[in-house]
Amino acid sequence: MGEVQPTSDVAVIGAGIVGLSTAYALQRGGLSVTVYDSGPPGGGQSVGASRLFRHAHDDPRMVDLAVEARELWDRWSADFGTELISADGSIALGEVAAGGFDTLESRPAIPVRHLSGDELRSLMPILASYDGPAVFDERAGAIRAQAAIGALENSLATPVVTDHVLAVRPLGDAGVEVRAGSNASVHGDAVVCAGRGTVQLAAGIGLSLPVTVKAHARASFGVRDDTLAALPNLQDGSGVFEEAGIYAAAHPDRSAFGLGIAREVETTEPGGVADPDALAELIDRAAAYVARALPGLDPKPLQPISCWLTTLPWGDDGVAIWQADHIFVLAGHNLFKHAPVLGETLAQSVTAGSVPKLFRPESMLGGG
Repeated sequence: MGEVQPTSDVAVIGAGIVGLSTAYALQRGGLSVTVYDSGPPGGGQSVGASRLFRHAHDDPRMVDLAVEARELWDRWSADFGTELISADGSIALGEVAAGGFDTLESRPAIPVRHLSGDELRSLMPILASYDGPAVFDERAGAIRAQAAIGALENSLATPVVTDHVLAVRPLGDAGVEVRAGSNASVHGDAVVCAGRGTVQLAAGIGLSLPVTVKAHARASFGVRDDTLAALPNLQDGSGVFEEAGIYAAAHPDRSAFGLGIAREVETTEPGGVADPDALAELIDRAAAYVARALPGLDPKPLQPISCWLTTLPWGDDGVAIWQADHIFVLAGHNLFKHAPVLGETLAQSVTAGSVPKLFRPESMLGGG
């Protein structure tokens, strides 16, 4: 076995939004970082032009963390000199949105209000006629996903190592060994936030993560009116337009609306898609919803995206951090909006040598 050379203070496995956020926080704390990923940064579960930032969650603890995350997104925007979340807000339709109103309104940092029909038409002119509960979250908006990934990548002191990590191995007081396809290196600590690959890496150090891996597909749809000055996020749980679980966020230039249905496609061992036709069906259903509900959009799908989902058993927004010696492992779903907080928390876990209680698996953060 060849000699393993010591490298940086911390290895971060995964260059998605959480991994890059963690690297950024660690560097700001004065630590040297090496980020590994088998593909381009943001090319896995963080892929896409935009993501929804929302405050609404079933778990009130996640609402509070969203408030903190929004402040950090603003700080990042100032640090990087570019707007990372639009000022367009977010609209939620249906009884579920109305039911969560009191939780949001109780937080002074979340300006939220019920919308009249006229206000809804003014804020969301692309929407078909709708008569039902509608809630507007002013401080929500579309996350400029690619801008965020690019800014964080450019902040790294050293480039991302493009290599497939096969294993991480605790070495006691000597730190952590990272074995990639073309090299092996030693670091003081390691953070694993590698999407679908997290489960396998965790298993190699004796951690059994209760993660379910499924597949998902969404698409973008062109905006017919290119003069719109604002285009809020949309979450439609009303069922009025024959689908529930709709989520959508505008592209940075508002030329298109990225939209999907919160439905999952089963996978097979060791990780294939059980029914590839089901992914295509999700795109077809999204297009049919657009034709019924969003006449301001062209229903022809653009830029279809297929990705993996990694969910924990206590909720779709569930997230947790496991620890094995000097290795910290994060898993969960719907993480993009909370990425600044998750990065700060993982960095704090490394420096403190332990995971904050709120983020430990037994806390079931994000349960609903």
